[in-house]
Amino acid sequence: MRAVVIEAPGRIRLTTLSDPAPGPREVVVGVAACGICGTDLHILRGECGSRLPVVPGHEFAGEVVALGARVTELAVGDRVAVDPSLYCHECRYCRLGRGNLCDRRGALGVTVPGGAAQYAVAPVANCARLPEHVDTHDAPLIEPLSCAVRGYDVLGSNLGAEVLVYGAGTMGLMMLELAKRTGAASVDVVEINPARLATAGALGCTRTASSALELDQPRGWDVVVDATGNAAAIQDGLRRVAKGGTFLQFGVSEHAATATIEPYRIYNQEITITGSMAVLHSYERAAGLFASGILDPAVFITHRLPLEHYAEATERFASGEGQKIVVMP
Repeated sequence: MRAVVIEAPGRIRLTTLSDPAPGPREVVVGVAACGICGTDLHILRGECGSRLPVVPGHEFAGEVVALGARVTELAVGDRVAVDPSLYCHECRYCRLGRGNLCDRRGALGVTVPGGAAQYAVAPVANCARLPEHVDTHDAPLIEPLSCAVRGYDVLGSNLGAEVLVYGAGTMGLMMLELAKRTGAASVDVVEINPARLATAGALGCTRTASSALELDQPRGWDVVVDATGNAAAIQDGLRRVAKGGTFLQFGVSEHAATATIEPYRIYNQEITITGSMAVLHSYERAAGLFASGILDPAVFITHRLPLEHYAEATERFASGEGQKIVVMP
């Protein structure tokens, strides 16, 4: 099969690998489309716990082409989207139901081969069957949506909250769409990319700005979400949280990024600072939300490239071009 391999930090190669075979409780998926996100850029730099060399691609969907000997839940020909999460189910965090914090956590496309190939192996438990009306080529959006659902699980119920989102990339826009549906009184978006800011406005956010300073909100916002991972945006966002409010670190920052806090203000104003990492008990719900039409794939997927253009796709993504970029084996 044709596959992309990240051989070492900064080095991508298109190559031919042996077709994979499934284990007893695994399936082989003929990949229809595979999304690229910020985590892939970190993997390309050898970060995020990646084990290089690796076939990247943790956002993918396709058709089941082979079954393991003990798989009864799926059939050849079923179309599925794949949760990339791999947990040990033995460590303290797994036993507490916090698999995304697993001591031995892995992921398809990060620590084992993923979906940037013609075929990928996945545990049957990680596969969500797609209904007829969902296009397989759009279904890679389910994985990032499941991360956004996890983010709102962390935030809990915030009916009537005034929300500020930093970043109008794919993840920021997903947080916007979920905020609109979880009872937010208003959702403002800050983004320095004019095209992305225009998309946020078209999706119905309350206000858009290139800086929070442009928004008249002296008391701050009840919920501030960073979906950029940018240290300057994070630092600014921490200052924008209203009394009794919550700051959610949702974007993936550089490992060495730092921000300062004011401990007295956290105490005196009862501010919560929290984080949300990857997927946790949220993939199936995200698949259901996606099937219900919560996202418009035509808005979120702006580039579809052949697998051979994977390196170009990562460069386009890194430049801030468009929204979600998918490659199609």
